Amino acid sequence: MPRKPRYIDTGKSSFFGDMVYQRIIPQNHFLVALNELFSWEDMSAELITAYKGRGILGRRPYNPSQIFKMLFISYLYGVSERQVEEMVNFHLVVKWFVGLAVDEMAPDHSTLTRFKNRYLQEGHWALLENTFSRIIDQARGLGLEMGTLQIVDSTHTQADINTDKDDRRQKQGKPSRDRDAAIVNKGKREVVEPDGKRVKKELRYLGYKTHVSVNAQTGVITSFTCTRGNRADNKEFPHLLTQDQALHLPTQAYGGDAAYDDTDIYVRLVDRQLRIAICLRDFRTHKKDANKEPWIQLVASAQYQAERGQRYRVEQPFGPAKQKHGFGRCRYLGLPRYRIQAFFTLLVGNCKRVVKRLTGITFRPQAKGRRAEVFEPVFAALPWA
Repeated sequence: MPRKPRYIDTGKSSFFGDMVYQRIIPQNHFLVALNELFSWEDMSAELITAYKGRGILGRRPYNPSQIFKMLFISYLYGVSERQVEEMVNFHLVVKWFVGLAVDEMAPDHSTLTRFKNRYLQEGHWALLENTFSRIIDQARGLGLEMGTLQIVDSTHTQADINTDKDDRRQKQGKPSRDRDAAIVNKGKREVVEPDGKRVKKELRYLGYKTHVSVNAQTGVITSFTCTRGNRADNKEFPHLLTQDQALHLPTQAYGGDAAYDDTDIYVRLVDRQLRIAICLRDFRTHKKDANKEPWIQLVASAQYQAERGQRYRVEQPFGPAKQKHGFGRCRYLGLPRYRIQAFFTLLVGNCKRVVKRLTGITFRPQAKGRRAEVFEPVFAALPWA
């Protein structure tokens, strides 16, 4: 019989690890809903395989799900990994969510760094990808109904370097501080000068790009890939399509902006009997030959117009990710570490969406008035209360 992993005892099942919390923590708290809806402990069996001793040989490690949760909290609240250690120590609901008794101290922030480094190794990244997909599968199992339209798009993240200093560094013959980052050209944008004047400037910076596929009905990101900042959007579509199909989504159509107006993409969609809801460039319908007729008929169809009108849904996860969860700027150097940041940022966004859709519980107060999202939660009452 195979031996089971042994983990550091954090007092979770003790008096201070359970009963005290039950008297204090409200059942409708966001972290309570998050903990009760998903099987976080089930992650450990797969995540522990990236550990050298697999929890069987050597010193007992912390349960991987606990370290995973600490990193999740870091991105959820937008704090650094040093700050999250202090947060876990003194924030009771967070400490309970991580799985520590009241009188237990949080793992050192260096433990989080070692945890991340394990999944940068070849072959181990797939373990995190599986976790991302498992959360979506569990949400669907709980009753989250995914729509038939997927929207694809990408967003940039600025590299964590000072561009002027990096330019001087390279003029001295030294390599860039972040060798994986590529130049991102955002075109002319209006900026405010120190004297208060508004001027248009060419916006360029070093950075990375995250390509995503979003379910239009739920706002849940179902797949993503990370690249250097100058990677063309259409080149990453096959990877997104493959990830989506592995989830067995009820997809019937794909939409996106004109960057995805690509013949190779259309061939892939037609082969899989999926509808096209991508914004077309003018040349498709303004050709001087008969090949334009199918495109004219597509653009004229009511279904195409309706699905194309949902393209804005892909932009909705990007705003909170950058404004609330630090995705506007890289936390780390290098593409592999940027992928870790993208993973946790997008997972946080997905979990917020899923908890809201299933229970009506939100991480922050809901918008009111015209901005309020009208929907009926899957659960009329909290199943764990």
